[in-house]
Amino acid sequence: MCNARTVLPSLVFSLIFALTPARAASNNDLSLDAAALTQLEDRAEHAAAREQCFLYTELVHVYTEVAGKQMAAGEMEQASATLKRIQVFATHIHMGLAKDTKRLKNAEMLMHSTVRNLGEYLHHVSSDDKAVVESTLKQLDKVNDELLAQVFAH
Repeated sequence: MCNARTVLPSLVFSLIFALTPARAASNNDLSLDAAALTQLEDRAEHAAAREQCFLYTELVHVYTEVAGKQMAAGEMEQASATLKRIQVFATHIHMGLAKDTKRLKNAEMLMHSTVRNLGEYLHHVSSDDKAVVESTLKQLDKVNDELLAQVFAH
C-alpha cells in the first residue's frame, strides 16, 4: 500500500535527482520536473492540516535547490520567481504552526538545512540580485526560528 510516508521521500529524491545538471538538459526532463513539483504542491495543499507544515517545508527545500540551480545558470529572472514562490510556501508554514503538526522536528531540521543552503547561494549572486535572495532568506530564517520554538514547546 502506498502512503505519503513512502511515496513523498522518493518523490523528493527523484525530483532533486532530476534537477541535477546532467538530467536537466532536455525539455522533456524539465516538463517532468514541473509536473512533479505541481504534484508535490497539490499534495501539500490537500494534505491534512497536521501534515502541511512538513510538506510545505519540503517544497521550500526543493524549490530552494531549484533557485540555486537557476542562479548558478545565470537565470536570475526565473530564480527570482522561484524565490517569490518560496516566500508563499514559507507563509503557509508560518500560518500552519498554530495547528497541531506532525514531524515538527523533521521540518525544523530540513528548514535549517534550507536556510544554510540559501545563505550560500547569496554569496554567489550579483549585488543587483541580492535583494530578493536576502528577503527570502530573512523570511525563511524567521520561519526556522518559529519551527525551533515550536519544537521546544512540544
